[in-house]
Amino acid sequence: MNPVESGVSASPDALVTAVEDIRSLFPALEREHAGQPVAYFDGPGGTQVPASVTDAITDSLLHHNANRRWAYPASAEVDATVAGARVAMGDFFGCGSDDVVFGANMTTLTYHLSRTLGRNWGEGDEVVVTRLDHFANISPWRALEVERGVTVRDVGFHPASGTLDMGALAETITERTRLVAIGWASNVLGTITDLAPVVLRAREVGALVFVDAVHSAPHVLPHVLELGCDFLACSPYKFYGPHAGVMYAPAPLLDQLDVPRLPCAPQVAPERFETGTQNHEAMAGTTAAVDFLASLAPGNSRRDRLALAYQALHYRGDHLVGHLMRGLAELDPVTIYGPPRGQPRTPTVAFTVDGFDARAVASHLSENHAVFVSHGHFYGAHVTEDLGVSGLVRAGCACYSTEPEVDRLLAGLRDL
Repeated sequence: MNPVESGVSASPDALVTAVEDIRSLFPALEREHAGQPVAYFDGPGGTQVPASVTDAITDSLLHHNANRRWAYPASAEVDATVAGARVAMGDFFGCGSDDVVFGANMTTLTYHLSRTLGRNWGEGDEVVVTRLDHFANISPWRALEVERGVTVRDVGFHPASGTLDMGALAETITERTRLVAIGWASNVLGTITDLAPVVLRAREVGALVFVDAVHSAPHVLPHVLELGCDFLACSPYKFYGPHAGVMYAPAPLLDQLDVPRLPCAPQVAPERFETGTQNHEAMAGTTAAVDFLASLAPGNSRRDRLALAYQALHYRGDHLVGHLMRGLAELDPVTIYGPPRGQPRTPTVAFTVDGFDARAVASHLSENHAVFVSHGHFYGAHVTEDLGVSGLVRAGCACYSTEPEVDRLLAGLRDL
């Protein structure tokens, strides 16, 4: 976790809203299945949303539904919605609002960026990716092999610990490297990677750094200026918001890039990178999601409140994932993958159960215990390939997760 920027030193759990009060804000938690309330452990694939987010989306569509820059109030209100969303995500990223780009999703933004950067690359230029990453941070760069003759080099990870081979990564980054594309956290294994040495090594050879923060953003509050990356992308629907993509891209750098765009579209960052009419209601919902997280803790600014909320949620998530991993370790047929307890990780656990494929385990937990978990490769297919498994069961804790729900998951596995 990042240091708490406000300097408050109280117990982290005392600084955030009680979990019972948090749960009351999520209508989805009222759902029942198999005769009992649903326990959602599928957050790494997309969290549930508080009512304040859907209220903001509904209000945008019903009362402020217009296109931009026209001389009437509804249009001006949409302009204000867009500006507010950039400010909110600037507070979230730790950057200025002009450095915030919106798009349909992280994958689309990454493809757009790869085509933009690739216009000036060719044979002899290299991009470094890792086998620990989601394919959304691999395939867009692989496309440049065909389109531009760029060489893409991948770096492996240690299957036993689920951590990147940092030595191999440092060696793979050379004077030919134009960009390092790296995930801050693995959405499959929960591994959190220390990006500081990666950024430093890239800077030594003059390479750009693109960070996939989709899985880390719900658990590690980014500070892009301290991190020193050139680009960082995330998805609000992973941290209690709507389906959208958001990217940090510093305006001075973005203004220098040869971005594919319509000739009559805005030519100045951040809008020069945004194609077509944006999803204004999703922007309103993204602001509401950031405000929801900030509302969980006190502070003098939205950024301060976010920092304290993240500290406290990390504390709670670490407790829950520890409880889950200890319980899983007691079940002989269960094999846990990824970093062991005590190593940097998100509250996401991947495992297999001897004698059952991942889908069968997930189906059993759902139909008999109302526990919703994910199964498969989660678009991180290199991870399952290198681990030698056909698929994994993935359970992730969110801000609304509780210890009794973890106990129900473990009871379901014992029953299986």
